[in-house]
Amino acid sequence: MSKTFILGISAFYHDSAAALVCDGRIIAAAQEERFSRKKHDHRFPANACRYCLKEAGIGPSGLTAIAFYDKPWIKFERLLETYLAFAPQGLSSFLKSMPLWLKQKLWMEEEIRKQVGFEGAVFYPEHHQSHAASAFFPSPFARAAIITVDGVGEWATASWGVGQGNKVDLRCELRFPHSLGLLYSAFTYYTGFKVNSGEYKVMGLAPYGEPKYVQLILDRLLDLREDGSFKLDMQYFNYCQGLTMTSRRFDELFGGPPRKPESLVTQREMDLARSIQDVTELIMLRMARHVRRETGENKLCLAGGVALNCVANGKILQEKIFDEMWIQPAAGDAGGAVGAALFAWHQIYGNPRIPEPDGKDMQYGSYLGPEFDSDEIEAWLKKEALPYHRQEKQETLRLAAAAMAEGKVVGWLAGRMEFGPRALGSRSIIGDARSTTMQATMNLKIKYRESFRPFAPTVLVEDASSYFEFQGESPYMLLVAPVRSERRVAMTKEQEELFGIAKLNVPRSDIPAVTHVDYSARLQTVATGVHPRYYDLLQEFKRQTGCPVIINTSFNVRGEPIVCTPQDAYRCFMRTEMDVLVLEDCIMYKTEQPAFGDDQDWRKEYELD
Repeated sequence: MSKTFILGISAFYHDSAAALVCDGRIIAAAQEERFSRKKHDHRFPANACRYCLKEAGIGPSGLTAIAFYDKPWIKFERLLETYLAFAPQGLSSFLKSMPLWLKQKLWMEEEIRKQVGFEGAVFYPEHHQSHAASAFFPSPFARAAIITVDGVGEWATASWGVGQGNKVDLRCELRFPHSLGLLYSAFTYYTGFKVNSGEYKVMGLAPYGEPKYVQLILDRLLDLREDGSFKLDMQYFNYCQGLTMTSRRFDELFGGPPRKPESLVTQREMDLARSIQDVTELIMLRMARHVRRETGENKLCLAGGVALNCVANGKILQEKIFDEMWIQPAAGDAGGAVGAALFAWHQIYGNPRIPEPDGKDMQYGSYLGPEFDSDEIEAWLKKEALPYHRQEKQETLRLAAAAMAEGKVVGWLAGRMEFGPRALGSRSIIGDARSTTMQATMNLKIKYRESFRPFAPTVLVEDASSYFEFQGESPYMLLVAPVRSERRVAMTKEQEELFGIAKLNVPRSDIPAVTHVDYSARLQTVATGVHPRYYDLLQEFKRQTGCPVIINTSFNVRGEPIVCTPQDAYRCFMRTEMDVLVLEDCIMYKTEQPAFGDDQDWRKEYELD
């Protein structure tokens, strides 16, 4: 019996991606940025498409259908209507967007056929249908409530409904311009960070601030209802008609112009970040309670860019509004590629959906990208005459764990690359969570980013509840949980009175490198069987140190995508102050490496053809 392959594509906004589904099973998925090396690459994901087909061992003719993650003509209709509503304001913004629409977006089917070389059926689920499908279909649940929240799709900015069997049924939506994602992005812009990539920074900055603007936001910027829906007062925003997110009235309301990018972050920005984070949590909690009441479902699936706000996710979990939650790891636009393909398989073709019998999800750890074995890595290292040591697996784990225990920073490439914005132990930079200097070292010497940015812990799932106030699993680093009180370090009166960034250097627990200033941690639990090599590394670190927790951050530097290939990893290793690089079973030490210059462009492209 022949197999059915459906290729899902998201493109032309940000984080373009492709995903391939075979008979309802996700077999490959990747963001275009990992191949192009252009962060948040929005262009058609030609490389990602080729990778997916290569992984399946098929050509374009082997596809049954392609599913694109939204309806371009309806999105264009929203663009036109918005412009006409504000005309003649917004002309420059409108004209700036037109070339891409007239050249590619309006001719999506021709673009898809040209880029992929495919002549069969092309489907266009709605944007939030794609998000909903990405949330429910890979989840472990037979039925569940669904909430999707982002900036904007065609018209919808949030939706809720129910997933059951092989169908997602969206019952209600919030519409543009009223958008929680765009509200959060407005504050991202105003606090001096880049929209669509700096939202994590706002979330990380929030615990340093006080919620002094919460009431002002609720009184002046939005009319919030009990069900979590709201209307924004658009006189304070500029995203409908301008090239900026906020207006002059917004500046006046919050006491000055937006912070200039790269300038000093002040207490004002910290307080703004805390305030919009608190408002976001309030809205998400109201949405969740309303959806629980309306649907009667006791399980929840989440997707959309706002579902990457792991602090808000953690609050929904802590409030026990639902008994269980599952969040799509690639919750933003990239995940729309997975959702579109699964929507086509289940809802367009009508194929049944059978959850895994062991209660596991069908995202497979989100390890859906390329992998490289030790033999091909060693062949490349020999060709380039780079010093390395190849070891047996257990010795590799022992040496990597020992390096971390000695306070060294380790670059770690093992297994299939992760799909989504989080590094989950395949393309990670790792270190000792017990170190009092590791957070500053990684931020300033490895990641080259703001010192306030927190790092996540990876912990053995069986030990998670001994370190964090958390029960269950968090394999995708999408939930925040408090560090257990008995592991916290008591603060002096002087330390408790510190404000802002001064709080940063105060150790908070016996795992200070992963404990944020509010005693929270963005948690990744690792279970045996999902990523055995990473699990075994944590076991080895625990054997050597007694501690089952390490620090895990994405293998990249600020402004670059997470690494894909061993060549990407080596370049990042040599451009930073990492000490050790582990490429499967090949170990490299910085002290043994030859000089490396930016002009040494020997990088081998990932072989896609």
